[in-house]
Amino acid sequence: MSPARRCTGMRAAVAASVGLSEGPAGSRNGRLLRPPSPVPAAPGARLLRLPGSGAVQAASPERAGWTEALRAAVAELRAGAVVAVPTDTLYGLACAASCSAALHAVYRLKGRSEAKPLAVCLGRVADVYRYCRVRVPEGLLKDLLPGPVTLVMERSEELNKDLNPFTPLVGIRIPDHAFMQDLAQMFEGPLALTSANLSSQASSLNVEEFQDLWPQLSLVIDGGQIGDGQSPECRLGSTVVDLSVPGKFGIIRPGCALENTTAILQQKYGLLPSHASYL
Repeated sequence: MSPARRCTGMRAAVAASVGLSEGPAGSRNGRLLRPPSPVPAAPGARLLRLPGSGAVQAASPERAGWTEALRAAVAELRAGAVVAVPTDTLYGLACAASCSAALHAVYRLKGRSEAKPLAVCLGRVADVYRYCRVRVPEGLLKDLLPGPVTLVMERSEELNKDLNPFTPLVGIRIPDHAFMQDLAQMFEGPLALTSANLSSQASSLNVEEFQDLWPQLSLVIDGGQIGDGQSPECRLGSTVVDLSVPGKFGIIRPGCALENTTAILQQKYGLLPSHASYL
């Protein structure tokens, strides 16, 4: 069975298993998951607001609504859908990295060139060793992850071949965001992750900024405003670093954590700067 048919076929069963209802065949409308207080929603959008919106690390899984949001997101992801999520840097679009149909859907709804790679979001540093060929000390990974960085390394055979088939490398993210870490761990597999915006447009720091995409998404998780939204630096996204060459590093995108990242790589681990080769 093809990945596309497998992802589509799982949708009703997974939704039913966590108490979500499906709409008519072929429809994504289903049951509208409404937040505790009214929030304007585009037709067809499912919206869940996290408790303690705006908190990056202080949110607790025991708080009301947290588990509901996790279960709803996992159900949609396992069914091959695309979900909007908050991270430690920007709002993102996530899907199952193992589902080829979902990967194509992300490119299509963003209008993104399929020659541009998608990052992979994991829940733990230990997971990096399953999906990458790690050639740096474990301490380096733990110094930078979780955090606002994307570490590019050689990919392993565990990843879907339809994910970035044009490169032997992959960018790994473990956001410093409680919901995203819980989601990746509960999903128990790699998530493809990219920014929640149309390609070439500004990145999003709150859900209203990508409202035009809502009708094309299965679920929108509202984690509140990310950052102060005032300075241009807050929209830079993660710092992307190529670590695929032993003893060296290359900055692919400066991002929001450049100074701290380069200090760790050079001063603590003695890596030498080099030209990045991810793209």
